[in-house]
Amino acid sequence: MDLQITQAEFGVRPPVAKPIPEFLLEVGEEGIRELISKHYDLIKQSDIYHLFPQDDAAFEQAKLNSSDFFIQICGGQPYFTQHRGAPRMVGRHAPFAIDAKARQRWLELYKPLIVELKEQGVTETSLYSFWKYLDIFSIWMINTK
Repeated sequence: MDLQITQAEFGVRPPVAKPIPEFLLEVGEEGIRELISKHYDLIKQSDIYHLFPQDDAAFEQAKLNSSDFFIQICGGQPYFTQHRGAPRMVGRHAPFAIDAKARQRWLELYKPLIVELKEQGVTETSLYSFWKYLDIFSIWMINTK
C-alpha cells in the first residue's frame, strides 16, 4: 500500500473527510480499539512519547479516549462525546507542542498497523479512507513551528 503523508503547511487546515462507514464495518469497534492500543504501544517506544501521558494509568486512559474518538468519527457510537464532551481536538491538543516532525512520526507509526489490517482482509478502499482521514486530520493538530 502506498500510504503517502501530505506535506503540512503551518497554519493551514485543509478540509478533512471522515472515513467511509465500511471501515468501521470491516474493522469493528474492538478492531479499532486494538489498532489504537498497538499505535500507542509503538508511540511509547518512540521519540514522540514525551507528548503523551507519562503515567501508566493516564496513558491507558489516553488509549481509551483515542479509541472512543476514532470509533465515533468512523460512524460508531458517540463514546467520546458521552465520556469527554465535544471532541474539539485542536483545543485538546493545544497544550502540547506538536510540530510537523512529530505529526510525521505519529503517522509513520500507523503505517505497519494499516498494512497489518490489509493482511487481515480489510479492503484497501476502507484503509485508504481511514489513512486519508489520519493524514489530513493530523495536519490540524500541528501547533508549533
